[in-house]
Amino acid sequence: MINHVFFNGDMEYRSIKDWPESERPRERLLNAGAGNLSTAQLLAIILRTGGKDKSALGLARELLVQFNGLKSIEDASVAEFSNTKGMGNAKVAQLKAAFELGRRLLQNEAGDAVKIPSFRNSQEVYEYYRPRFYGLKKEKFLCALLDIKNRVFKETTVSDGTLTSSLVHPREVFRYAIKEAAVSVLFVHNHPSGDPSPSRDDIDITKRLIETGKIIGIKVLDHVVVSDGEYVSLMEKGYV
Repeated sequence: MINHVFFNGDMEYRSIKDWPESERPRERLLNAGAGNLSTAQLLAIILRTGGKDKSALGLARELLVQFNGLKSIEDASVAEFSNTKGMGNAKVAQLKAAFELGRRLLQNEAGDAVKIPSFRNSQEVYEYYRPRFYGLKKEKFLCALLDIKNRVFKETTVSDGTLTSSLVHPREVFRYAIKEAAVSVLFVHNHPSGDPSPSRDDIDITKRLIETGKIIGIKVLDHVVVSDGEYVSLMEKGYV
């Protein structure tokens, strides 16, 4: 007979190997599939063991509470785990490796899905480029060069770092587009804060780039600001 008081309370403090097989995260994943496990249970499988007086599941739940969610755990530095008992360098490395594998899977899927991307709207731009920016800690500004059929045939990184007019100068942006005979260009950059709302600098820079494009005959199709879960099209929102 199962002691429900034990499983509702003390179970997190016992080694998972002492749990009934139906309650162990690894066995549940193999029998029911990963999609049926909670985030804490999946983390517990990666961590494998807990710490003093806590199971791997207890440690996983502690991390989710301490960092207020999975994204913050991914963003945390090695030093930030030092205050969590049971989180040695080996466990931190396991977590970092798992997150990196997920990031690479997203990037590979995006690359395999569309070899020569052709965009009809900003949503498609976001879906294509989101994996490229996922997890970046600083702003990155890309310029995509398009042909007469609106297909991207080349890309260039305009700047890495906080977006300012000094970093994104129309002369540098369009020099590459002119050299490659681009018919139009598309700008994409990220906001690591998670809020894709364009800043005053974002809007001002976009206006300057559009005016320059009109003068030299290269159309600016859009400037899309992306975050890990959202995006804003400056054109569609009427910022420019």
